[in-house]
Amino acid sequence: MPASKPTILSTPDILIPDKEVSLEKWATIACDQFTSNKAYWDEVNQIVGDAPSTVKITFPEYYLGKIDEEQKIKQIHTEMEAYLQAGILKNHHGMILVERQIDHGLRYGLLAAIDLEDYDYTRGATSWIRASEGTVAERIPPRMRIREAAPLEVPHILVLIDDEEKKLIEPLAAKVNSLPLLYDFDLMMNSGHVRGFSLADPEIERQIYEVIADGQKDETIQKKYGPVSAQNRMLFAIGDGNHSLATAKAIWEKHKAEWGMDHPARYALVEIQNLHDPILEFEPIHRVLFGIHEPFLERLTRQFGSNVTVKPFFEAESLFKAVDETPKGKQSFGVIADGSLHQVVFGTAPSALCVGSVQQFLDQWQSEGGFDDIDYIHGQKEVLELAETAHNVGIYLPAIEKGGFFQGIIGDGALPRKTFSMGEAHEKRFYIESRRIL
Repeated sequence: MPASKPTILSTPDILIPDKEVSLEKWATIACDQFTSNKAYWDEVNQIVGDAPSTVKITFPEYYLGKIDEEQKIKQIHTEMEAYLQAGILKNHHGMILVERQIDHGLRYGLLAAIDLEDYDYTRGATSWIRASEGTVAERIPPRMRIREAAPLEVPHILVLIDDEEKKLIEPLAAKVNSLPLLYDFDLMMNSGHVRGFSLADPEIERQIYEVIADGQKDETIQKKYGPVSAQNRMLFAIGDGNHSLATAKAIWEKHKAEWGMDHPARYALVEIQNLHDPILEFEPIHRVLFGIHEPFLERLTRQFGSNVTVKPFFEAESLFKAVDETPKGKQSFGVIADGSLHQVVFGTAPSALCVGSVQQFLDQWQSEGGFDDIDYIHGQKEVLELAETAHNVGIYLPAIEKGGFFQGIIGDGALPRKTFSMGEAHEKRFYIESRRIL
């Protein structure tokens, strides 16, 4: 390793399927996508059939509460062992440049291992790596049952770096035509194309570690965030996969005394992306309520009274446009219920972000038994479809701005849970690579 290597990053051993494996069937989307869409997962399973696939070694959240979870976890561990024994996963020592073709362009990321000793997901953390949103503690134990006995980690975690000068990833992308190609294939379900390039070159590694070390210098921190303090010594924010990384951290903390500091579970495999990449778009995460016990707008106006105004719409696209174009300083969201469309505008907003104002209301209403369940949805179409069912309500939220994103985490500790999504659902990270953790 280069002498200047900081502990925050590590060059990993990455397992990639060999040429005998169909990568189109192997690669499946992150487990926390399409969580209420049975048709999506039915089609994935039909495409995969009996072929080796990451859908067999991950736990799509759609199935939570619908199948025998303990049996599924055992099957995941058995499949992982079978793939290792069959020798279909080949080792690559080195970081990887990931090129993803999505709807509006090419998005690049750096696949590397981050040190969990430098990560803290609790609110108000002062670690170099931090959660971008509140972590729901009860979501960690089920994930721990999967990871704790798993020989492999299969990552969908996306990590953001505030690299406005574009020193880390963009110089790597400029060399893409001269880098060794590791994989190149179309992703299933019209999700674009992906290529992976080896960065196993001492000079390239030196440059990467140099940029990371520079990002940790006091003068860099001061230039970005003002006078240096424990709060603003921050390099990475988790963009996607907050709970998956929190799970890895929880297991590491539980076992590190017995495993020792050189154990592979000290690190987690992630894809690092630049917050300032113009192709990287922050999409809102909408809400769908299931089994409401009283009309949504009645409950809303009873709580907020004249502090909200409600405007009817007759066409979904117009409603979405009105919400997206809410004037600066105001907060509004869309409601789809009982075949009708409305825009709700706050007078004085209860929270700094619209998503926070809405989530506070929903948390209180749910605690009072106002509805049976809630799901977090990434696309306009799916919100509309789910809201068509009687006693369901779709809530359409505006996107947040990327500017000030890191400053918000530094200042407030974490954003409200499920605040944003890095792209639409089908643009999320697909499981391709894996790494031994036992």
